[in-house]
Amino acid sequence: MTEQLLHLTEEALWEAARTAGTYEMSTRGRTLREEGFIHCSLPHQLPAVARALYGADTGNLVVLVIDTGRVQAPVRYEAMEPGGEEFPHVYGPLPVSAVVEVRPWAQQAARAADGKGGAR
Repeated sequence: MTEQLLHLTEEALWEAARTAGTYEMSTRGRTLREEGFIHCSLPHQLPAVARALYGADTGNLVVLVIDTGRVQAPVRYEAMEPGGEEFPHVYGPLPVSAVVEVRPWAQQAARAADGKGGAR
């Protein structure tokens, strides 16, 4: 089984990507072209990422569940600072076919609160 990564995004951005065939946003307000990679998270990392990037503004967010076996671009785990926690980064466009599930953020947040934050 291939690893699953998570990416938090606005529902409208995901819908636009479905039409285009690829997702090319890195993080809130920054594109893949601007950042150089797409920020992703492991399940245990996502609640803190959501708080840091969106605060209480989470009503229109979705969680993309990404199958790394379907991603053509390199996936690297990197820390923001030496010795810090490593986060997965996708170094290229994300094909929509690599997204195996889309969850409303509220559902994912509830799963994390229940201790079941892992991808199914």
